[in-house]
Amino acid sequence: MNKEQAETIALQALSFLIKDEVRLAHFLKNTGLSPMELRKHVEEPELLGGVLDAILSDDSLLLDFCNASFLSPETIVQARRALPGGYNIE
Repeated sequence: MNKEQAETIALQALSFLIKDEVRLAHFLKNTGLSPMELRKHVEEPELLGGVLDAILSDDSLLLDFCNASFLSPETIVQARRALPGGYNIE
């Protein structure tokens, strides 16, 4: 998977989080980001990697996202590996 494909998947994951106020609030709380900071940095590969980290850290959330996006969990892991900081994910 290349970086552009991974970024597209991460943006889909972010959109998935944003569509649900509870999920978004949980993500913002766990990352320490404000909504303004999120908007400002939304296309940075490091932030997108963090989005996928959040998705991958919760099996229920991961499965919900996979069902909504028609992607496999393995695809999400591959996307994470293609972004900064994701090379050591098993």
